[in-house]
Amino acid sequence: MARVRYIGPKPVSVPELGGRNIEPDELVEVPDERYEGYVCQPLNWEGVEEPKDEKPSAKKSTPAAKSAASSKEG
Repeated sequence: MARVRYIGPKPVSVPELGGRNIEPDELVEVPDERYEGYVCQPLNWEGVEEPKDEKPSAKKSTPAAKSAASSKEG
């Protein structure tokens, strides 16, 4: 999971995080796929730890895609 810091001026309730109250300067974990939804609000959130790179899973599918392409050629 990614991590962000709430930098807003007063506590907020975040429905996406189960309605948790988040205090100013608090670090929170957010789902990797939602990280951009937080850091695109630079007056309220700052990125601390970006989502993990998902490229290795993409590499796993590459050989299968090449195999499928090879079988079509033959």
